[in-house]
Amino acid sequence: MAYSWARRRPKSPSRRKNVAMAKQLVIVESPTKAKTLERYLGSDYQVAASKGHVRDLPVKDMGVDLEDDFRPLYVVPQEKQDTVDHLKKAYKRAAGLWLATDFDREGEAIAWHVAESIGADPRAANRVTFTEITRDAVQEAFRVPRRIDFDLVNAQQTRRILDRIVGYELSPLLQKGLKRWDLSAGRVQSVALRLIVDRERQIEAFVATEYWSVDARLSPTDQDAPFLARLVQVGEEKLAASPDKKGLVLSTREEAEAHVERLRGAAYRVLEVRQREVKRTPAPPFTTSTLQQEAARKLGFSAKKTMQVAQRLYEGINIPGEGQVGLITYMRTDSVNVADQALRELADVVRDQFGKEYALPEPRRYRKKQRGAQEAHEAIRPTSARRHPDQLQNVLDPNQARLYRLIWQRTVASQMQEARFDQVSVDVGAEPAEPRDGAGSYLLRATGQTLKFDGFRRVYFEGRDDAADEDAESALPRLTAEQVLRLLEVLPEQHFTQPPPRFTEASLVKTLEELGIGRPSTYASIISTLQDRGYVRLEERRFFPEDVGEVVTDLLKEFFPDVVDVNFTAKMEEDLDEIAEGTLRWVQVLDEFYGPFERLLEKNEGEIQRFEEVLDETCPLCPKEGRDPGQLVIKLGRYGKFIGCSNWPDCSYIRNIVGQERKEPEVLEETCPECGKPLAKKWGRFGPFIGCTGYPECRYIKREEQKTGVKCPKCGQGDLVVKRARRGKRGSLFYGCNRYPECDFTVGQRPVPDPCPSCGSLMVQQKDGTTKCTGCGTIVGAVAESAAEG
Repeated sequence: MAYSWARRRPKSPSRRKNVAMAKQLVIVESPTKAKTLERYLGSDYQVAASKGHVRDLPVKDMGVDLEDDFRPLYVVPQEKQDTVDHLKKAYKRAAGLWLATDFDREGEAIAWHVAESIGADPRAANRVTFTEITRDAVQEAFRVPRRIDFDLVNAQQTRRILDRIVGYELSPLLQKGLKRWDLSAGRVQSVALRLIVDRERQIEAFVATEYWSVDARLSPTDQDAPFLARLVQVGEEKLAASPDKKGLVLSTREEAEAHVERLRGAAYRVLEVRQREVKRTPAPPFTTSTLQQEAARKLGFSAKKTMQVAQRLYEGINIPGEGQVGLITYMRTDSVNVADQALRELADVVRDQFGKEYALPEPRRYRKKQRGAQEAHEAIRPTSARRHPDQLQNVLDPNQARLYRLIWQRTVASQMQEARFDQVSVDVGAEPAEPRDGAGSYLLRATGQTLKFDGFRRVYFEGRDDAADEDAESALPRLTAEQVLRLLEVLPEQHFTQPPPRFTEASLVKTLEELGIGRPSTYASIISTLQDRGYVRLEERRFFPEDVGEVVTDLLKEFFPDVVDVNFTAKMEEDLDEIAEGTLRWVQVLDEFYGPFERLLEKNEGEIQRFEEVLDETCPLCPKEGRDPGQLVIKLGRYGKFIGCSNWPDCSYIRNIVGQERKEPEVLEETCPECGKPLAKKWGRFGPFIGCTGYPECRYIKREEQKTGVKCPKCGQGDLVVKRARRGKRGSLFYGCNRYPECDFTVGQRPVPDPCPSCGSLMVQQKDGTTKCTGCGTIVGAVAESAAEG
């Protein structure tokens, strides 16, 4: 069904008398992108920026008419009114309208919002799209404009309405039930949170199992060339690699030692040598998901940071001699395809820089079978592979240079020859001097490989989360069948099974994509929301759920199971894809979701408030203050679970849960700079801190600054650091100069290192994944599809 709620047809603007002097108006999202396009389009075009979305659902109301086929009620936010007024004036003077927003559902929706907001007919406006901001790509797009694709608009807005319904109707129930007014639920964020919570509980419930391996250090009798061979078979019984595998397991030291003693007196000889060539193929060029994963592994970037830096590389960088140039193709894509022209250029670059032995006779083409991949037709690649990272090292800032190098290396490597290895596997027989209990002989195995031709590995190889590089080289000496070996030593080793690892940003993104949860363009905002809400924390690049995150997950699993059901959420993504393809009505999808959801809301509105777990214990404080003793209950506070009295607020009794009692201070060797007494690590309401042991006479607290990497824009000398409010919303975070009180600059949103591309002022992160200038208000970066979730 075509887009149906835009019933109003705006009036045509008045035409100027001298139409020949009027310019064509092109509207894009960001000022940086506007500057780049102006260079390619010439003087007949005026390029203006919408600075992201210009309309959205209202902040204080749901903004969706549930009785009128879920009709959205859009408003222009106050902060975007000046932008819209400016675009309206430009449109009235223009000879024509071209909407050049990004090449995905979000960009399609922004184009429609812009046209509606400035009084243009969205069905008559020229829509142009391109996956790279280069002269040829831009000019080709303007030669063949199309119209707005309302199937894509419907898909984007269905997602927006779904997220608003879940967030607006479910979040207040959580807030009321848990007495926490900063809580939220989201259609995708709640599933991601469940994955982290479930993984933590798997780790907590995990019971390690002991097992042993036995290695023999051997060498040929005629040379000093030691190598290791692992015991793999005892008699006719094969050893299991771990207790969860099929086969014999050496569970204790005693079991292992029994075989070690026999192996120490055994005679060793080579039974068989197998040798073959093994090839490794390079990974495909980056998609949004794989770029986020690899940037997290190799560069330590968060998903949000990766997308922000990639946005700047895509929109354009000022290159000496070239001007404003887009350096990479569009960074929100599910495709691994590369354009034919780019493949030809890559082949030339490989041949010129590495030699013809590294070049392919025919281009290597990758295919990725995934719903929704029609949104973007190319992988993330350099717009010109001839721009070597070394040439741009002094032009780009450090983050841009590192990310560009990663993209360039992966793209070039994808069109290079395979890496080739000589892999050798050797079976070694061990005959004990005295067979015992019918155990018979032993079989040991040694494997190794040597790099024969590095191929693509000369440029790049893919990183991993929890495993060593499978291509790590280990050479074996030259061995032949029946060759006698001498034993140097037997090495038993104890092992324990390991629980599943906690999620990193890379592994969480990978899991979300594999399960079909959300879309790669939404992952950055999802992960940021989980952290901003205090549901999870990131320690040593691993996600740990907080108490509040676990409680919220438990409540949703009990009362709203579909909201946190992986399969249900993945099915919803498939429905959105079908809407984008024009094969499913958007109203039907919303109807099928909202009916059951509304019934659950009505059923559980009162039930969800019974979170507090009543203990079989009465309050010890109430009788002392002349009250009937209240029942003790487990409650959830801002900083985790605690035990309190049911007579609150009349009774203020609280204590920590067993296992969470405050620890005794740890006295340090460092002394207090104010009184000279030892400092100690203590635990307070806001977590651990270092203070003076002379408290309360001496109230010194050591300030351990968490720097943001941004210089103070007011004094220019200090650094902006993370601080915690002591008044107002107590415990909330803000950012201020570390030279306080000499400099009192503060800002409520996290500052980012890159200055505003328009005026050079401080930029701060917003919840929707964009960055906003604190000076001129410029917004950089497209709004992610789930930005307003929750």
